Amino acid sequence: MYATRHDRARAVTIAATFFMLTLTGCASSSLDSQNSSRDSQSQGASATSLDAAISGSQRSSQARARDVYRHPKETLQFFDLAPTQAVLEIAPGGGWYSDILAPYLRNAGQLYEAQYLSTSADLAAEDSATDAAYRRKLANAPSVYGNVVVGTLQAGQFNGFDTNEKFDRVLTFRNIHNWIKDGQFDVNLRAFNGALKHGGELGVEEHRARPGTTVQQMIDSGYVTEAFVIEHAQAAGFVLVARSEINANPKDTKDYAHGVWSLPPSYEGGDVDRSRFAAIGESDRMTLKFVKP
Repeated sequence: MYATRHDRARAVTIAATFFMLTLTGCASSSLDSQNSSRDSQSQGASATSLDAAISGSQRSSQARARDVYRHPKETLQFFDLAPTQAVLEIAPGGGWYSDILAPYLRNAGQLYEAQYLSTSADLAAEDSATDAAYRRKLANAPSVYGNVVVGTLQAGQFNGFDTNEKFDRVLTFRNIHNWIKDGQFDVNLRAFNGALKHGGELGVEEHRARPGTTVQQMIDSGYVTEAFVIEHAQAAGFVLVARSEINANPKDTKDYAHGVWSLPPSYEGGDVDRSRFAAIGESDRMTLKFVKP
């Protein structure tokens, strides 16, 4: 039986349709491969961008010299930092960590900085020059810090930006001893909890005291016990998920006339035993990671 003209036309249509579907499938596979490649490249860029931020020219040689004690890459990785996150740093001081966080978060994330204002007029006056210098530093380098939002924290209240369950990470480095002295540690912890999204993390680095150190000794020496920090963080609603020895220093005997400020970079005792303190290096520090359930 011979095929009719209609049958031949239908056969051609079927063949053409099959051909087009084959091309579409190949194109889709190629596109998926390209997307996968781009995703891999993007992930690779994210993984190396922290290295780039740490090695960037915005950091001074003096800041870089402290990396051996502060381990910024390992510390920020322990805090599960990612370049797409909204991050709030508390009490940035002169901006040692801001110099890393600002370029790292600039393109896909957002960095907020809360300068701490003491409830004590005398203590607030001590910090005012540092805070003003920090703001000038940011204003003078908009290509690095232009996206950073700066506000304040005082008596457990943030000012300058909205903080209600907004942040993926709240980070603070070597500030807790000041808040204990100021009587603001607990109210600050509650403020951090309110600022974090559920599942967000609080990253803490602090000078570490020997177990059994009294609160007054913590205030006088600048060293705080891990147990004290954990107890108060848990009371504020946080759950401890991990602790790290990244910033431990077994050379630190913690028994100096000027407390933690005897060590570099402060050298509060001047030239007295300076070489000894330089050999010890910066303080022994706890590094703790908490989560807001």
